[in-house]
Amino acid sequence: MTTPALNQRPSASRTLRLAVAQSTVPEDPTDRGALRAAGQEIRELMAEAAGAGARLVQFPEGAIVYPSKHVMAAGPDGELVPADWSRAAWDVMREEAESIATLAGELRLWTAFGSLHPLTPPSKPHNSLFIVSDHGQLVARYDKRFLSHTEVSYLYTPGREPLVFEVGGIRVGCALCVEANFPPLFAEYERLEVDLVLLSVMVDDAPRARVAQAYGTLYSYWLGYSVPAQFSATVPSGIVAPGGRWLAQCPADGQPALTVADIDLDSADPDIEVALRYARPWRRRVQEGLYEDRLVVGDPRSDIRTAF
Repeated sequence: MTTPALNQRPSASRTLRLAVAQSTVPEDPTDRGALRAAGQEIRELMAEAAGAGARLVQFPEGAIVYPSKHVMAAGPDGELVPADWSRAAWDVMREEAESIATLAGELRLWTAFGSLHPLTPPSKPHNSLFIVSDHGQLVARYDKRFLSHTEVSYLYTPGREPLVFEVGGIRVGCALCVEANFPPLFAEYERLEVDLVLLSVMVDDAPRARVAQAYGTLYSYWLGYSVPAQFSATVPSGIVAPGGRWLAQCPADGQPALTVADIDLDSADPDIEVALRYARPWRRRVQEGLYEDRLVVGDPRSDIRTAF
């Protein structure tokens, strides 16, 4: 999904200050107090991001709640069974999401945060990333398309479409957690000409962060990588530059925090400039058939591959 009202790039705007947070993600959607605490922590970090001059702040997958399979899909003998979503505190989740949206409008801060989106029963919910504008409006929702075996079997309904939205002329794509293992999704965002991909995860996994860096190298766009605070000792939240370098990272101490960096389309940093001005255009030219009229056909020195 490309949000039509948001996809016109103003020629004058070339910079976006991004804040990426690591907040404490609860795993029990029946625990009303934990959901309230998660919402409060998100709002505190939003205020900190606004104070740092951020225009957009990103939170982890399931920032309000990411249900553990052991809480929602465990049968009486410990086997996995379809989740009983009637047990979830949907009213609290909605109230916290609405409070986040209200504060986003007050702070004039675009906010991307993970939570659940209920469907019409008996359909399972989506696992989603909600996009709230700086006017406090829910303008888009990204539904996780590639799910783990457990997620698709017992917990969630997969989404159908990519999402690209714009903030101040910067094109932003979205992905969630295990989707990092599917390169075609990130290649698709390159074709959609994004400048930045928000990759929000709920995993304690160092290789996942290295994959995020690899996409920055391969596709020459920025990535916001947001993890839960409780997993940040392995790899904290951070911002990857085109070319794969970490521009900024939160402390790796297991505590809520955020980090800030500027997404600058006119950056003079040598690695970013090479990625944006040379690597990305070259990849596009190659994939559009640059080599076709340079191929040699019928030359035995090319065709025969068993002679020196």
